[in-house]
Amino acid sequence: MSADEQKRAAAKRALEFVEDGMTLGLGSGSTAAHFVDLLGARVADGLSVRCVATSEATAGQARRLDIPLTSLDELGSLDLTVDGADELDGQLRLVKGGGGALLREKIVAAASERMIVIADESKQVATLGKFPLPVEVVSFGARASVSAIEKMAEKTGCRGPVTRRLTDAGTPFQSDSGHDIYDCAFGEIPRPEALAVVLNAVPGVVDHGLFIGLAERAILGTRAGIREIVRPGRPDGKES
Repeated sequence: MSADEQKRAAAKRALEFVEDGMTLGLGSGSTAAHFVDLLGARVADGLSVRCVATSEATAGQARRLDIPLTSLDELGSLDLTVDGADELDGQLRLVKGGGGALLREKIVAAASERMIVIADESKQVATLGKFPLPVEVVSFGARASVSAIEKMAEKTGCRGPVTRRLTDAGTPFQSDSGHDIYDCAFGEIPRPEALAVVLNAVPGVVDHGLFIGLAERAILGTRAGIREIVRPGRPDGKES
């Protein structure tokens, strides 16, 4: 299968976890878009769900497919979130935010009873960090915030350029929440938990793309078929 076919196969498998009457978080990005597309077909066939989108792009796709949308404020919590990832390791630690929706994605995932990650096989890595880690930063005093990010990251063994994300037109990229995104090209993140702690402590950092302890299952589309990883300690199994 091609990478895109692997993504769609993973999305199709994730749809098997959706039950009538559920409240769902809809992720962002190319793999999540496959899930939203498939969910729309189920809704058209009579499936009843209420959904919260993690980005304006996902919300637009859901509306075009007549998928019922509501707000997290209205629901308070969600049964399940299905989202993609830019990287994931064997412990289901994730790097997300390549599309710039990391803040809303993390809020929605944290409010969900369960999170399932869908991806093609290229997204699984032995060590996180090859994909630049996105960090969402308020524009006021951003230079000071970036300097602090570099200093604090170095304490956890992470070194590399931290650059402001630009659009294809060369203008500063802004998230749906109106913040800047800085991409940290560390190469590898030897201590993801430690890095998450120090980044959370930097004034001006709204959030970062390390998702730790949120995903319970990863569904990977591979050339050989579907492969799943279940977080150790879950009642339904362990890494497979």
